[in-house]
Amino acid sequence: MSVEQNKQSLQRFYDEVFNAGNLDVADELIAVDAVDHEEALPGTSGTTPQVIKQVVALFRSAFPDLRIMVHDLIGEGDKVVARITLSGTHQGEFLGMLPTGKPVDVQIIDILRYDNDGMMVEHWGVTDNLGMMQQLGVIPAQGEPAA
Repeated sequence: MSVEQNKQSLQRFYDEVFNAGNLDVADELIAVDAVDHEEALPGTSGTTPQVIKQVVALFRSAFPDLRIMVHDLIGEGDKVVARITLSGTHQGEFLGMLPTGKPVDVQIIDILRYDNDGMMVEHWGVTDNLGMMQQLGVIPAQGEPAA
């Protein structure tokens, strides 16, 4: 597969799986034996496509207006790097936190490696979890007094 095809696959993943909630598309795009180097969220288990479906369901339940905005897709060889923002309003329980009604804009960098068939086979991710927790009011922002 070409770099452009892999970039289109990643864009489709964000659009259809995260934004539209069509979880079955994950099975079309992610290899069953794919390796995810990002720490798994509590309560998720199984193959990488199964875990992705669980993560997306968790986020869409907690943030029903969830949107992924893709800012950059950069590809070279068998890898694609994405700079994205996950946005939503915290309206459902999230990792044991009751809904706060607060909006979040979370910055994320994803790196995906693709096989020759265009399946995602490896993922590395960096998510601004601290920033998300500060936006939700769980952790005070720098310079704010602790509750």
